Amino acid sequence: MAERPRSGGPVKVTAAGTRQPSLTDVAGVAGVSHMTVSRVINGTGPVRPETRARVLAAIEELGYRPNSAARALVTGRTGTLGVVALESNLYGPASTLYGIENAAREAGYAITISSVSRPGRSSIADAVENLRRQAVEGVIVIAPHVSAGRALEAAPADFPVVAVGGGETAPVPVISVDQRDGARRATEHLLALGHRTVWHIAGPEDWLEARDRELGWRETLERHGVGVPRVIQGDWSSRSGYEAGRSLAKERDLDAVFAGNDQMALGLLRAFAEAGISVPRDVRVAGFDDVPEAAYFTPPLTTVRQDFIEVGRRTFGLLAGRMDGGDRHARALVVPELIVRESTGPR
Repeated sequence: MAERPRSGGPVKVTAAGTRQPSLTDVAGVAGVSHMTVSRVINGTGPVRPETRARVLAAIEELGYRPNSAARALVTGRTGTLGVVALESNLYGPASTLYGIENAAREAGYAITISSVSRPGRSSIADAVENLRRQAVEGVIVIAPHVSAGRALEAAPADFPVVAVGGGETAPVPVISVDQRDGARRATEHLLALGHRTVWHIAGPEDWLEARDRELGWRETLERHGVGVPRVIQGDWSSRSGYEAGRSLAKERDLDAVFAGNDQMALGLLRAFAEAGISVPRDVRVAGFDDVPEAAYFTPPLTTVRQDFIEVGRRTFGLLAGRMDGGDRHARALVVPELIVRESTGPR
């Protein structure tokens, strides 16, 4: 059996090696009661600054790690958040999840992820309930689809839930990148270069981001009093951008295209190259997302950058507010940034 340490004494070892230090060990090294150590760790009562400093020094010296289950019993908090995420390797959803994980880690929280293959009312409601049974303190739903936004209507009113995306009518706090503003920036940029109009390759109709980007593009053209070309429908993939490019290559007077994401812009550039259309000499092209490869396309792609780290921070802030009883209808927008590169450069 390990010997209980006296004040300032070392943690004894067993035949199996060094045992994990306990709360009582920390109390012994710091020269305080175990209740004082508990108050410091859990923030459940007043402790003098000099005493707190001794306890923290003892924790550091011993390498003590609090038992999360015991801490949850004392504080009513588990230090864990849930995230409902779509099974997707697309840049936007994956980067959103990374931003949330980063913000949670900085705040000292762990993340439990529940993935859904099809974003519907029942699948998202079941995922939220499953996370709730795991005693998470709150849930973030990454909701880029129209159906996912509608599914938030089933979110429990007595439990903290916030959404990334989800639409303007979602009955929970929502954080999103201002997609319409990003599309406006790209379209304004192309019009300012002297183009008569701008064509658009849109993302899937059931994606909220695709709808907002198309709306921002359309509103900008209408505000400038220029013609609005027919929308070319894509599915976010480079293949769909390539097929759109083959179709657009046959259009007369084509000189500017705004692609709904960078992957479709990549396929578009390939199709134009095969058709002998030079970018930017013959047609200027802009995308959306600023994927890491965008600066290495041929030519480097002008695009709209989304700050996913800021999205994560703002999402965590909304959830923290809800966990403290804040507004269920809070809304926050992250402003995107236009990154100008050679695909819209001089001719």
